Amino acid sequence: MNIPKHIAIIMDGNGRWAKKRLLPRIAGHKKGVDTVKTIVKYCGKIGIETLTLFAFSSENKNRSDEEVTLLFKLF
Repeated sequence: MNIPKHIAIIMDGNGRWAKKRLLPRIAGHKKGVDTVKTIVKYCGKIGIETLTLFAFSSENKNRSDEEVTLLFKLF
């Protein structure tokens, strides 16, 4: 199998994932963090040298102070 040296992931849709399940948005963000942990471990296991995560955009800072604070606590 040909393993790339660098992969990038744009994290998007965690809030929508939670809303679809009638959960608070932060539940979706927590689920996203759990998924990232799994991905990071797997990338290390298969030899990915660099992993880039795009997890917080300039638009995200316009969310409620509460949500932004919770996001940074998760990071």
